[in-house]
Amino acid sequence: MRPPWSLLFVRIRPLQHTDLPALLVIWEQSVRATHAFLSEQDIQALLPIVRDQALPHLEVWVASDDADAPIGFMGLDGNKVEALFVSPTRFRQGGGRQLLAHARALKGALELDVNEQNPRAVAFYLANGFVVSGRSPLDGQGNPFPLLHLKEA
Repeated sequence: MRPPWSLLFVRIRPLQHTDLPALLVIWEQSVRATHAFLSEQDIQALLPIVRDQALPHLEVWVASDDADAPIGFMGLDGNKVEALFVSPTRFRQGGGRQLLAHARALKGALELDVNEQNPRAVAFYLANGFVVSGRSPLDGQGNPFPLLHLKEA
């Protein structure tokens, strides 16, 4: 267990247009650190989808550090968490939990899909009050990356 003084306290704010390059770097670094089942080709194919389709159409909240530099972000579609990524250098410091708490304060009970092949993310969400409500054998793009559907208990 980490000592309490090592927890990260972040400012959560709406997306600013100037954040986009940093968020794409965070997304790619986080995916590389946690999505071992994705090939380089998969990652490169997902990058323009995240950049051009997901981020522009979601309600995006940015977790930033003391210097207001992004360290993570979350994308919401109503009460569904469509994206939650934290810089690997900030894993296990509370930023992801703070983003979820912010989403709950805004939207109430949350739901989300998580890649079944990403055990760190599955464990994170289960430890943060979510339960498995279903499973799909394919991801949203029709790829054979099973999704677990989660909702808050």
